[in-house]
Amino acid sequence: MLERPRQLSEVGDEPDPRFTLANERTFLAWTRTALGLLVTGLAVSEFLDSEPRAARLVISVPLILIAGVIGLMCYPRWRVLERALRLSRPLPSAPAAAALGIAIALVAVAAVLVLATG
Repeated sequence: MLERPRQLSEVGDEPDPRFTLANERTFLAWTRTALGLLVTGLAVSEFLDSEPRAARLVISVPLILIAGVIGLMCYPRWRVLERALRLSRPLPSAPAAAALGIAIALVAVAAVLVLATG
């Protein structure tokens, strides 16, 4: 049975540093996106002047949950891409990016409906 390497650096060959750094920048961009959504969700729940409180929660809770999902997926995604780079394999697709766009669009529609009816 093949032993699984403990460190990513033990897999394959060292890729071109430009690709590793690009992968790291993408990871940081996902992290910034998660932080931005988290802060926006918290700001909406605390500072939006709308009653009932449920109106604020309709907007803020999905933003906070999306931030949590992104936070959970960005490091494993970085590892998968780094492994593919080290093994000179094609980079896998990113279906989470499409799901993120759809989720944010749905939150935007909900926000417009809440604000229009409030």
